[in-house]
Amino acid sequence: MSYITNIIEETKENTNFRKVLFTGGRSQLVAMDIPPGGEIGEEIHPHVEQTLFFLSGSGKAILDGKESIINAGDVAVVTPGTKHNFINTGSESLKVYTVYAPANHIDGRIHATKVDADKDADDEAFGEAVI
Repeated sequence: MSYITNIIEETKENTNFRKVLFTGGRSQLVAMDIPPGGEIGEEIHPHVEQTLFFLSGSGKAILDGKESIINAGDVAVVTPGTKHNFINTGSESLKVYTVYAPANHIDGRIHATKVDADKDADDEAFGEAVI
């Protein structure tokens, strides 16, 4: 099972906080839309590496307590065990596409808002069970 899309257009058009686009045997592709003032939320993935590509917007990355400014065109790689958060400090949506290796969310899962994502106990349990 393979997957092809125009990730730039897919990410631009996505208005959901999180939309799982594809889950393979060893990785997962997700599009995100973080509204102004919003954030991904502080978290740690014990066994998952995450690479985030920032398509548009601006914000702040916090990796193990160290803050860095992020802008369109930037990339961040979060290694397993790193406490991290990404916060939209700009006036437009922070558009992100991210690759998890291995998958961190239930295949096909869509969360319209962060509140929806935070309420999804099954998806959270899936991510915590990844070894």
